Amino acid sequence: MRLRLGARGSPLSLAQARLVTEAFGGVAEVELVVVKTTGDRLSAAGSPIEWKGDFTRELDEALLDERIDFAVHSLKDVPTDVPEGLVLAAVPPREDPRDVLVTRPRRLFEELARGARVGTASPRRRAQLLAVRPDLVILEALGKVDTRLCLLAEGRFDAIVLARAGLARLKRLEEISEILPDSVVLPAIGQGSLAIYARRGDEAVLSLLESLDHAPSRREAEAERSLLATLEAGCKAPVAGLARVRDGAVAITAAVFSPDGRQSLREHFSGPAREAVSVGQTAGERLLSRGAAAVIGRADA
Repeated sequence: MRLRLGARGSPLSLAQARLVTEAFGGVAEVELVVVKTTGDRLSAAGSPIEWKGDFTRELDEALLDERIDFAVHSLKDVPTDVPEGLVLAAVPPREDPRDVLVTRPRRLFEELARGARVGTASPRRRAQLLAVRPDLVILEALGKVDTRLCLLAEGRFDAIVLARAGLARLKRLEEISEILPDSVVLPAIGQGSLAIYARRGDEAVLSLLESLDHAPSRREAEAERSLLATLEAGCKAPVAGLARVRDGAVAITAAVFSPDGRQSLREHFSGPAREAVSVGQTAGERLLSRGAAAVIGRADA
């Protein structure tokens, strides 16, 4: 069977597409179709991303128009609402979801000088870094992974913070100075996971994609995305969450922060893995009952 796999043209997206293709093990012939997205254009121009769907909309349209048969995304870039006519067909095994520090020369987070310039485009990372080290100067670091690494090498920053999963998929783990613990920077919702979308009702494709689905990773994704949906937070909100499946149960750590890192709320909740959506929703409701909407600056708070 010949399948058309849609992916963005960035080095990371292409690396992820290769991983998915290899996971079929020769069962299907896969043709890669590169689809440029609004997010790619904004990133190339050095402009901020205002909506998660900027990285997915054109791929969704290609699926619905039957120009591709399935698409691969970084789960953290995917809106919680699945477009009508599409399904989240598979969540492959998750990479390590933690954030990492990259410095030149190599040093640990605690060794960064007072007033060190740290590059990140993530409000979540910015808030958490300032919560732990209010002396740091957080600067915008936009663009692809390679772009940010080049800016670091040029001396624009003293350090940058990236997702370990992206460096692993790009085979650049040697860049890492330190893996940041969850107590310093809790990961983004869905970080480290891939999302494979396909058309609802396309049974031949959905049947093949079933083999790529990893049940624990899917349950973790369900819990984290349910948390985010409950909080009704946009991509600019400083929200973090990490779910882990162990021995038939899923436990989630969820947190919200004020943009300057001075305020934060954290919740832990667990339950049966089969009830992952409920576990994430409960964690979100608990945060909201404690004033999470006001902390993250939601307009209706």
